[in-house]
Amino acid sequence: MKPNQLLLIVLLLCGFSQSPERKITGIVTDRNQTPLPGVTISVKGFKLGTTTDRLGRYQISIPVTASKLVFSFVGYLSKEVSFAFDNILNVTLTEDYKALQEVVVVGYGTHHKRFASAPMSISNHSMNAPVYSNNQYQNTENYKSVNENIFQLTCQQAVTTFSVDVDRASYSNVRRFLNSGQMPPEDAVRIEEMINYFDYDYPQPKNEHPVSVTTELSDSPWNRQLKLLRIVLQAKTISTAGLPASNLVFLVDVSGSMMDFNKLPLLKNAFKLLVDQLRPQDKVSIVVYAGAAGLVLEPTSGNEKAKIREALDNLSAGGSTAGGAGIELAYKIARENFLPKGNNRVILATDGDFNVGVSSEGALERLIEEKRKDGVYLSIAGFGMGNYKDSHIETLADKGNGNYAYIDNIQEARKVFVSEFGGTLFTVAKDVKLQIEFNPAKMKAYRLIGYENRALKNEEFHDDKKDAGEMGSGHTVTAIYEIVPANVESRYLTKTDELKYQKTAPSENAKSNELLTLKIRYKNPESDKSILFQTVVSDMAKPMNSTSDNFRFAASVAEFGLLLRKSEFKGTAGYDHVISLAQSATGKDQEGYRSEFISLVKAAKLINEGSETAKR
Repeated sequence: MKPNQLLLIVLLLCGFSQSPERKITGIVTDRNQTPLPGVTISVKGFKLGTTTDRLGRYQISIPVTASKLVFSFVGYLSKEVSFAFDNILNVTLTEDYKALQEVVVVGYGTHHKRFASAPMSISNHSMNAPVYSNNQYQNTENYKSVNENIFQLTCQQAVTTFSVDVDRASYSNVRRFLNSGQMPPEDAVRIEEMINYFDYDYPQPKNEHPVSVTTELSDSPWNRQLKLLRIVLQAKTISTAGLPASNLVFLVDVSGSMMDFNKLPLLKNAFKLLVDQLRPQDKVSIVVYAGAAGLVLEPTSGNEKAKIREALDNLSAGGSTAGGAGIELAYKIARENFLPKGNNRVILATDGDFNVGVSSEGALERLIEEKRKDGVYLSIAGFGMGNYKDSHIETLADKGNGNYAYIDNIQEARKVFVSEFGGTLFTVAKDVKLQIEFNPAKMKAYRLIGYENRALKNEEFHDDKKDAGEMGSGHTVTAIYEIVPANVESRYLTKTDELKYQKTAPSENAKSNELLTLKIRYKNPESDKSILFQTVVSDMAKPMNSTSDNFRFAASVAEFGLLLRKSEFKGTAGYDHVISLAQSATGKDQEGYRSEFISLVKAAKLINEGSETAKR
């Protein structure tokens, strides 16, 4: 073969190996030209995909050999669209009412009739996105059991204590299910995480404490004669310039289960958004784990963004999942590069499917409890579907002095790692606990909505050794209590005998207009001693239409959560009422999250109506 012929062949082979890409953008709408958020776009013949944002927009990079995109969304006919040389592709989807009527409920999720020929086994606390093998429904997603809080009689239990929770993973996970045409598993619905997903505009703390308190009282929208109390903690916001230097370790799951486009490929792009926020004084290391764990990037300055990005690009998935070994190594690297006055944090990105070495929830919990003693925080970003292990990830997040987000698309990655950069990574108050003493003269009973996994014993409020939740820069935490006033009878209250030996006469304070006393304990990030402050809340209820947008919107999210959980306390709650209440409280909504919520409620209503029709 002549030298010039050999050179031509080499050049041709190199050209093919580079797999050049092109970028396609566009907007997806319905027949009324209304943008559709959450539409799934996949590249036919490739494991590539994305979803539309809140304005129906999408952007996807595809191989030049690809020729078709597939658009799918619950309640609409899927559509294959060919493209030639255009880089802008706008698509209109058509409603599919017949498909909704053919959806039947299976266990916690939904299932299409055409796959129902084989027997199915659904465990009590797990569910997965549609995965089929030989007509068999595969069920591998795991969620912790959530037993709803019940009403407590104030005369028998006037004091309640719980830890704050700033995790928001439940909402984006619920969104993933609804956007794929399924109702979420009931145990995947953690109402406090859904409420706390949204931004609420409250004044910054003005005194010596890093947290301020706001309360509001009105009527319960779904239980006539009952009241709804909203308690809000607002953490102070620290400007990026004022944030301490960071020692970050990216702990990345590269096992075989992370191959899908919404796992490792999305994970890489998400971490790149975080890398863009780093400063020269920040350092990043990258640890990966599959069958074993290894260090793929030594501590690198935040101004070497190209080097960090290249390390992320070089990651690939394969093998089993030695999560415990990865956690051990990540903490070791974090400790070796510890910044005494800095932000020391491991950021774990995984689908939670640990199956080698330390893998049980109990063992993982003990491992993280031991590691947090080194002063290294743990934040977790969950990815994927089908084998997602929420129960594992929630255990790690609760015990690791960090927070937990579920990232279902690049817009959510931007929210977590860009818009909420400070809150995600920088703690302003740790081990934050709330204790409330209710006035029996004003209320007969109370129920905390959500926070079931955050309950504390009353004596643990004073125990500084007891772990509790952390609040990051700018975080808002909302707790909602439903209250039975003293003069109201409720079907939720079962008959109990009066106490024989513990009757006490009401104090003078009980005769006042005080509804409750709220006590808050927290620790400064570098201290092991808690600080206490308290406030009194008066019995001053407003009509619902006089409450703030924040109150009404939070109430609408809580009502939606009760419907998704099929709560015994949902009263007259309904999808139409949730939509109406939320629409009255969208406020500025600059990022479109509240509008997206309304679209999700409408999707849930359609799915529910289809399921009810199928039952009949």
